Amino acid sequence: MKKMINAKLVLTVLALLVTTLLWSQEDKSKRPSPPATATGTVNGATITIDYSSPAVKGRKIWGGLVPYDKVWRAGANEATLFTTSEDILVEGKKLPAGKYSLYAIPGEKNWVIIFNSKTGQWGVKDDESTTEEPANDVLRVTVKPEKSSAFNERMKFVIDAKGFALEWENLRIPVSIK
Repeated sequence: MKKMINAKLVLTVLALLVTTLLWSQEDKSKRPSPPATATGTVNGATITIDYSSPAVKGRKIWGGLVPYDKVWRAGANEATLFTTSEDILVEGKKLPAGKYSLYAIPGEKNWVIIFNSKTGQWGVKDDESTTEEPANDVLRVTVKPEKSSAFNERMKFVIDAKGFALEWENLRIPVSIK
């Protein structure tokens, strides 16, 4: 009887381990908002932005799916990760080399871009508020959104010699880097 109980216990533990391994091997490219990466060099610094790319899917994005004046994870799924290999100036303010979670506060006329030192977390909590903790904010800058030159079904980040931009739907949010 004791051997039977031990065998059941071993099988249960083994089943839990296999299930955990299968979940951890999830193919993120099959998500509705698949992972994407933008990489580029700005004034000698290598900038990398790892994010999940949601689609418009006929929805109202700005002031709808993404509310105005509330912190947003700047993507979907995990919090967006911004990495710089060198110290940089973002909108004229110093950001040390390192990895940061990137958040934004969209507004109709101005946006706040937030670089937060806590990384590796899911982008929102159970109540759908973001995981941004203001005590870990390293830098906040204000930028102006512009109308994009083309409609973008999927959200994307673009890095060029002037900095980076978030582009989605009919908006482009440029952020200068020096």
